[in-house]
Amino acid sequence: MRCKALTCHFNEQRNEFWQLFSTLLALTSAAQHSLLTLTGGSIGQGLPAATGAAVAAPDRPVLCLEADGSALYTIQALWTQAREQLNVTTVLINNAAYAILRMELARTAAGQASERAARMLDLSGPTPDFTAISTGLGVPAVRVTTAEDLDRELRRAYAEPGPHLIEAIVPPVVPAPGTAW
Repeated sequence: MRCKALTCHFNEQRNEFWQLFSTLLALTSAAQHSLLTLTGGSIGQGLPAATGAAVAAPDRPVLCLEADGSALYTIQALWTQAREQLNVTTVLINNAAYAILRMELARTAAGQASERAARMLDLSGPTPDFTAISTGLGVPAVRVTTAEDLDRELRRAYAEPGPHLIEAIVPPVVPAPGTAW
């Protein structure tokens, strides 16, 4: 297992393209693997896709990178992972927002979101406790706030069979005022 295969870069502009590009670049030097990714259209696909991958290839560990807003659409997949003892490690990237929906709204050139619209894209008040939700569905979970903690918890999860969730708290992604992504 080469944990260096996964690198996440959050630059000052929080440029989503750069994050994806740098992750894919890191994967080109990784050990042989498969990459399943959404090709467009909806959110919520990550957890069920990881569950399906683990069922289809039970001899291979699965790493699922899932955002908090997306996870809310299909969080029940964790229960299936627990019930079937699937070897899935989920890194749930928690920025307390539907960041992709913020980005799509900004791309419409409709101007600044109203207070009500902005509130609908925010996942605080109450903020979901994904560690508690995961544990309640039978998947052991931890929360991390640093890259070092993430590295340590990924190594721990890979060393133990069965499903795991690592909730990675990251800064909110908010477009600069007056800019489109």
